[in-house]
Amino acid sequence: MDFLLLAIAPAMIFVIFIYLKDKIEKEPISFLIKNFFLGAFGSIIITLILGVLFNSIYPLNDEKSVFQQFIKAFVVVALVEEFSKYVIVKYYAQKNKEFNEPFDGIVYALTVSMGFAALENVLYILQYGVSTGITRAFTAVPAHATFGILMGYFMGKAKFSKNRIQLNLLGLLGATIFHGFYNFFLFINFVPGTLIGAILSLIIGTVLSRKAIKKHQKDSNFKI
Repeated sequence: MDFLLLAIAPAMIFVIFIYLKDKIEKEPISFLIKNFFLGAFGSIIITLILGVLFNSIYPLNDEKSVFQQFIKAFVVVALVEEFSKYVIVKYYAQKNKEFNEPFDGIVYALTVSMGFAALENVLYILQYGVSTGITRAFTAVPAHATFGILMGYFMGKAKFSKNRIQLNLLGLLGATIFHGFYNFFLFINFVPGTLIGAILSLIIGTVLSRKAIKKHQKDSNFKI
């Protein structure tokens, strides 16, 4: 059971963090839990299906090919995973009456992302051990949090805009780009110094995420 705590706790810390940041009109905990589990199981299932389909169409077998690792990072991993989260946020959370201010986009997108990250952690720990879980607590989980916040920022704006389609897709695109760069620099670790690129992409994503949170806190529909 200890490995489950290690897998889930980092994701829950971010969910609690964003819940506390929602200072004016907090979301129902029961609905957050539903989004978390949909992120964990719904998004993972979509990811697995799309991943298998892509690999059957265009297998990526050369681990030393920068081009193939680029395609893997941005399409097979980033686009597929972020799309799987996007589907849950758009067709479940965003349509719900509880999604009633721009900040809710960040809350629900991050919650779905953390559900995904938690189950992904469980699978990684089962396959690679506890040390991998510890590493991911300080790398992959915060990365998924930033991707979720960036996606949710635009999806929160989309709910209350005439340009809903464009803003929703911009959220998906932004999360995919940052996810893609983060993974790409990790995937080409056979090139010296590329780890710095992954760290920088995570730092930039974190800075933008903090700005997104502050911006939507100011834009609350319930602010007096």
